[in-house]
Amino acid sequence: MKNLLSTNIGRLRIIGFLEGTSLLILLFIAMPMKYIFEMPFLTRPVGTVHGALFLLFIFNTLSVGVEQNWKFAATTWKVLLACVVPFGTFYIDSKILSKIQSH
Repeated sequence: MKNLLSTNIGRLRIIGFLEGTSLLILLFIAMPMKYIFEMPFLTRPVGTVHGALFLLFIFNTLSVGVEQNWKFAATTWKVLLACVVPFGTFYIDSKILSKIQSH
């Protein structure tokens, strides 16, 4: 298997993993700490990191979509939607991105 960092799809897969992980940390650790335990100290740094990864994922998805000639209605919108759904980036990685990279 090629090194993930050597291809745009590989980089998108890594960003997707990081973005998905940051979303889960934000939703299931930082937000409950803020609203249940009144300990808001994690929401700003985790939210900032997640926001940066979110934008990076979107830009890279569009770039890879153009490079790979994805049809928006068939592929690109699914990959973009994945970053707003918890666990979505992990699902889309296993169903779409890993298969594209292995070709």
